[in-house]
Amino acid sequence: MTNPFKKFRIDRLFFSSFAVLIIVLLAIIAWTSYSISSNALVRTTSHYQQKLLDELNNEISTRLDMIEQISLSTSRDNELITFLAGQKDEFDRYRGQLGVEHALANLTYSIPLIQGIDLYMDQPLQGDAKSYIQFRAPDDLKLQDWSPVLEKNDFAWTSEHDIPSFQGDVPVLSFARKIIYNDASLGVIVIHVKAKEIRGLLTGNSSESNRMMTNAEGQQFLKIGQALDQDTASEWMELGSRQSGYAHIRDGGQGGDSLLVYSRLENSNWTLVEITSWNQITASSFRLAEVILLIGIGAVLLVLLITHWLSREFTKPIKKLVTAMRSYSVGGNNMEMPADYENEFGYVFAGYRKQNERIEELYDSLQRRYEQQRKAEIEALQANINPHFLYNMLDQLNWMAIEAGQDELSRILELMGRMFRLGLSGGSSFITVDEELEHIGCYLQIQQLRWGEGLHYSIAVPAELRQLFIPKLTLQPFVENSVLHGFNKRTQGHVHIGMISRNNALHIIVEDDGSGLKQTGEPHKSRRQTGGYGIRNVRERISGYFGEEYGIALEEREGGGTRVEIVIPLLSEPPGKAPLEQDMN
Repeated sequence: MTNPFKKFRIDRLFFSSFAVLIIVLLAIIAWTSYSISSNALVRTTSHYQQKLLDELNNEISTRLDMIEQISLSTSRDNELITFLAGQKDEFDRYRGQLGVEHALANLTYSIPLIQGIDLYMDQPLQGDAKSYIQFRAPDDLKLQDWSPVLEKNDFAWTSEHDIPSFQGDVPVLSFARKIIYNDASLGVIVIHVKAKEIRGLLTGNSSESNRMMTNAEGQQFLKIGQALDQDTASEWMELGSRQSGYAHIRDGGQGGDSLLVYSRLENSNWTLVEITSWNQITASSFRLAEVILLIGIGAVLLVLLITHWLSREFTKPIKKLVTAMRSYSVGGNNMEMPADYENEFGYVFAGYRKQNERIEELYDSLQRRYEQQRKAEIEALQANINPHFLYNMLDQLNWMAIEAGQDELSRILELMGRMFRLGLSGGSSFITVDEELEHIGCYLQIQQLRWGEGLHYSIAVPAELRQLFIPKLTLQPFVENSVLHGFNKRTQGHVHIGMISRNNALHIIVEDDGSGLKQTGEPHKSRRQTGGYGIRNVRERISGYFGEEYGIALEEREGGGTRVEIVIPLLSEPPGKAPLEQDMN
């Protein structure tokens, strides 16, 4: 069977496949949603609410357990017990009250959940009425609605109620604990928890939920929305069980049936309850089916027009590119690509145009290179003849000088012959450090024959560096500049050549004690063409071979003269072919 994507046109395939895919997909979704969404939504809603309430219950229980632990540790604080149990004068009691107030205030500042703390004790001193910490008399405790609970228990939680503050009445949940020392009750500490914070935790991410929080006995402490009253909710929840669950409430007061989901944790005394209208759950299933059906009908009507338009727009630039590629010829009147596309097609067209321009440039470059190559071959043959001719002539002149008894001239010709031999180096651009030092040694010996005893030089290169490779004729221009320019009109001079390895690079130092970079005295004369060209040649070769991170630095020496530092990489073997040689080829 033939693959249709290899046989038919792209626009037709795009149109038909996209249209069929959308129609089939929408039909399957509509049918599946209509058949199973009602039951699935009920199960999903109960499961989701169960998990959500468990998480909220765990978070709320953690916060409230923290309050209980804080009250327990505070009730056993030595400073508090000493303050309540100690028999002191008024001044000591005042100082003790300030210390206790400061400690309790630190709790309110460090824990944002705490709105304030009340301490019920005998003979409290009068404090700031606007303070978060209040000291109250035992008679005030009897006026609280939750005070009877403390008669049978050492601690208790209170349901939501308002307390006064400098910001007005604030709704809180309060936790009261007796302060007992040596089986005697010294007072009661009451920590007020911001009901707004607990309500925010109870609300979670849903602002339209109907939820409430009860204790183990079913007493309602907090609620949001239109939750059931605690008696109705207790009828459907198993109060004796510590497990979470849900129930379908018939005529639950929410305009019909309701789904009741409650959460109880193993180590918590709190129960979270959420009520959801049954019609609300099932209605979303019908709305979903209706919406999907309408979308399907609309999609069937529009999909053909949309896919037809999209297929044309997507394939139009591809067709133009194919047509241009078929008709392209080098140097011909080729088809221009559109320049108004700014998306991926624009990048493709721009790349195609650049490719054509590059092809034209390469074609012209190949023609030029062909002509240059022919000329270069002829020049290379001539260039190879000249050095060998000069080397042979120097050898003949050397024998003539020996026969004539011109020892000094013979020595010069011999050294020049060695320099030519090293300079030729079999056509290689890289030679060993040892060979480069031999070449520059020949040059310095020739200059010593001219200067006599006035010219001195020293070479300090470790043996392990002498087998490394460097570009040939690297040292000669700098040593020549030292002799010809640095020692100009002088009777003596010293040149030092040294090499060291540092930071995975070879540092070559050439120093002289000549007149330096800025010569004084006579008016400045133009520098020799040979020296300037030679230094520039070395600098450009290093840059071409190794990049801009390597190069040459010239500076004045502190004791007079010039210091040149050449930095190149460590080369244990010559490169396969230098970049400059590749360009010439």
